[in-house]
Amino acid sequence: MQDVWQVVVQSFPQLLSRGLLMTIPLTVISFAIALVIAVVVALVQFAKVPVLRQICRFYIWVIRGTPLLVQLYVIFFGLPSIGVNIDAFPAAVVVFSINEGAYAAETLRGALESVPAGQLEAGRCVGMSYVQIMWHVILPQTFRTAFPALGNELIDMVKNTSLAANITVTEMFFQAQRIAGRTYQTMALYLEVAVIYLIFSTVLSLLQRLGEKKLSAYGRQ
Repeated sequence: MQDVWQVVVQSFPQLLSRGLLMTIPLTVISFAIALVIAVVVALVQFAKVPVLRQICRFYIWVIRGTPLLVQLYVIFFGLPSIGVNIDAFPAAVVVFSINEGAYAAETLRGALESVPAGQLEAGRCVGMSYVQIMWHVILPQTFRTAFPALGNELIDMVKNTSLAANITVTEMFFQAQRIAGRTYQTMALYLEVAVIYLIFSTVLSLLQRLGEKKLSAYGRQ
């Protein structure tokens, strides 16, 4: 038992540093890119742009209908077979961004459609362009409505980054696997990394609730 605790104590700084230096940056970068993708895809569907709307629906259908792990393998292990080589971290960013973009696009589309249609007409009546109406009127309300769902998706992404270990990204779970292979304390180490993921998720959940309260108070003003 003493050996187990020694491994846990010694490994904690290594796991936490991998979480802070790799897991969190991977999540933040991927989620930021995913939001850009989601906004574009949601707006194209909302505006019913010919052809592009069908392309967006096809993108969402494919991404939501295939496992994230398979997508990681296609990009990292599959593309080299046709001469396209991407390093592990950029490959993970690409996959997580595209994957989350599809889910977030549907969240934003639903939020866009919940905004009263009269908002567009009101904006036109005061001389605003379509872009101005979307930027200053529609999108702020959309993000306020979609905030809880997007927060949940961000928390899910933090946990899903553990799949990046399968393509050799040296994030937190990959580091735990390395240490476990050296010490054979698999149960203790995997429970330890689970606790760290739980800490990250809890912090994000608290921030999400704080954000919801702020947005709720802002909406009542």
